[in-house]
Amino acid sequence: MSEESPSRWDRDKTVFREMLREEWRLHSELLGGGRFGAFPLLVVALVAGAVWLLDSTGTDPGAVVAGMHALAFVFGLHTGSIGFVGRDAVANVLGDVTLIVFSARTLPLSQARLLGIFVVKDVCYYAVLFLLPMAVGVAPAALAGAGIGLAAIPLLWATLVTTFVLGIGLTIAGVGLSAKGLPGRGLLLALLGVAVAAWYTGVPVVDYTPYGLYLDPGVASAGAAAALILAAYAVGAATFDPQAKPADRSVGPAFRRWLGRVSDPVAAKTLLDVSRSSGGFGKVLFSAAVLLGVTAGLVDLAADITGVAPSVGISFGAVLGLTGFTTYNWLTTNDDVASYLAHPIDTAAVFRGKLRAFLLLGPAVGLAFYAVGVLWRGTPPGEAAVGAVVLVGVACYVFGLTICLAGMSPNEFLFDTGLYAAFGAAIAVPLVPILVVAFALAPVSATLLAALGVGGVVLGALGMGLYRRSLGKWAAHHRE
Repeated sequence: MSEESPSRWDRDKTVFREMLREEWRLHSELLGGGRFGAFPLLVVALVAGAVWLLDSTGTDPGAVVAGMHALAFVFGLHTGSIGFVGRDAVANVLGDVTLIVFSARTLPLSQARLLGIFVVKDVCYYAVLFLLPMAVGVAPAALAGAGIGLAAIPLLWATLVTTFVLGIGLTIAGVGLSAKGLPGRGLLLALLGVAVAAWYTGVPVVDYTPYGLYLDPGVASAGAAAALILAAYAVGAATFDPQAKPADRSVGPAFRRWLGRVSDPVAAKTLLDVSRSSGGFGKVLFSAAVLLGVTAGLVDLAADITGVAPSVGISFGAVLGLTGFTTYNWLTTNDDVASYLAHPIDTAAVFRGKLRAFLLLGPAVGLAFYAVGVLWRGTPPGEAAVGAVVLVGVACYVFGLTICLAGMSPNEFLFDTGLYAAFGAAIAVPLVPILVVAFALAPVSATLLAALGVGGVVLGALGMGLYRRSLGKWAAHHRE
């Protein structure tokens, strides 16, 4: 007698369990079990310290909670894009492989069902690994009387998780609409325009989100948040096709043209790889645009809390300097030193090529968006000039620091507790004082402007020093 075939529910549970196990195995083996396992504790410590610091400076607890929800939302957008759009990058690294989430042809499950399980897996995984520590991190400040009650922590966790779910859903819907050609992209732009217009005309948009449920717990707010989430996933389910592939395209030999422009073979190959990869240079611009939007939000939030308009030039310059990390990340995606060592080239030459590519792309992108921010918000000429110096200095410092800590694998910062803590502390030491001046001491005096300008130059020089000192370290590492 043949055994009964497993039910649909049993198959779903098996796939979910294997997806969850593989997610943990991948992170723990890549980063080391102990280092990865300590990541939630680091999140608790960082959130607790940040909440305590903000409370001691008189920041409204509501602003802190709003920032946490904004972070969860951005993390949801990022997770959705990595889980689905990032399939192209995985194929570039591993070749023609079949992941569980894209294996409907070989498993007795539909593609839609696999994607649904994948989303549920991501929500469960990150709800415990990342969002629960965020909510628990509020507890020490709550015990110290920071204005956030302990009883609100379970609700905070629930709304952080649902905000994360909303971010994933909106990413899926956006990717699905953008893949439907001109009509889909037009509809996507129209929806974004309506949302932006509603925000700027005073419509209480957040009341219809999970954050609105935190502000005003009740049946109406819960229903509004659920309706928004269901609408996002309904659009995604109707439009998203993970098996769709872009049309085949051919390209001519362009390496010599790039080499003639940059005079370095590694830099030429790097920039050519970025231009031919999915999204091209647009993804570098998109990363900078996100930071521009975050900076604008921080400036508005600081103005609401303190009643004093921050320095646009200094604040935008400091935060947009972090594009140094995102740009270097794109320059090293799907790349490693070992792939170059089959040629007559050493490790130092590889990093010199990455430096040249970064200097050609990174500061230019950051300064372009800085100009947009300054023209948008306006700032005195002196602050604008010093902010540009700070931006370039911070970008070069972040570049050198990233190479020093992670070489050509900047993505290893993700969930590596030791590297993440070291990187965060090294960034905070120079950046926090600059932001304090920008947010609390505006308009900035001539003396402070001069000091900030010198500080920007020093940061840039320090970044280049870190880069040079790391060359011997990585040469020895790759020899081994």
